[in-house]
Amino acid sequence: MRVSVVVPAHDAEATLGQCLRALAGQSLSADQYELIVVDDGSTDGTADVARGFDITLVQQSRRGAPAARNAGLQAARGEWVAFTDADCLPTRSWLRALHDAVSKDGDDDPPYGVAGKTAGHPSDAPAARFVDLSGGLDSERHLAHPRFPFALSGNLMYRRSALQEVGGFDERYATYEACDLHVRLRRAHGDSFRYEPRAVVLHHHRPTWRAYWSQQRGYGRGLAQFTWHYRDEVPWSPVRELRAWARVAGRGLQAALPASGDAALVRRGLFVKDLAQRLGFVRTYWSRAERARW
Repeated sequence: MRVSVVVPAHDAEATLGQCLRALAGQSLSADQYELIVVDDGSTDGTADVARGFDITLVQQSRRGAPAARNAGLQAARGEWVAFTDADCLPTRSWLRALHDAVSKDGDDDPPYGVAGKTAGHPSDAPAARFVDLSGGLDSERHLAHPRFPFALSGNLMYRRSALQEVGGFDERYATYEACDLHVRLRRAHGDSFRYEPRAVVLHHHRPTWRAYWSQQRGYGRGLAQFTWHYRDEVPWSPVRELRAWARVAGRGLQAALPASGDAALVRRGLFVKDLAQRLGFVRTYWSRAERARW
């Protein structure tokens, strides 16, 4: 068993079947990987969908995506643990491309993980198209961050022993748990991490601005948790908060300027994104109860 694929799922009845069909049809030999679905307290038919496939099903009460991924990690038998999400469609060569990227002969600096490319499908709704235009799920861009590089958990693979060494995902996070995990792995194992653009996963982006708004509020909450967790390295202050709000105001002015096509879409999307994240951040970062958790 070379790779264990973990799919956390909560109320994912509508998309999980497509995801598992794509995973069952991978070009990597079937005896080299296993599929693990973690049903995180679903109230729909998620578990019934999962039982229709040759997978290991783990069920738990609602604890959030980080805890679901950790439950999958505990059940995993493979040397490598790959993660994708129930609203994703891995391409047929996805798992082989990830595996090949970390299995090169004569590797002087063996990697502890690899991430692939994520693209929207379909991206015909304005909110979904904005995500692709802005690179919101572009791991290559996120991995280029000068201080806190990370890869998105929907298209990612780590060595199981490395994950176990750092204790897996931090279950206190609402979001941003992938960034925190990568920080800890990078500090334990250095920069021996790879990006493989041939490992492609298609993602169902949020189809409406309301759904996108809710998602970004959650990202703001996770960013606040990350900022407070690493407060010695990312000091925050009321002055920085005011500057952040000034940026939101600037986004709003840009969104109001005359424009058409993709230019107008990007301006509007950046304003929605920044405002939603700011509101999620403020509510979380300045909360005494939230700070006490860290």
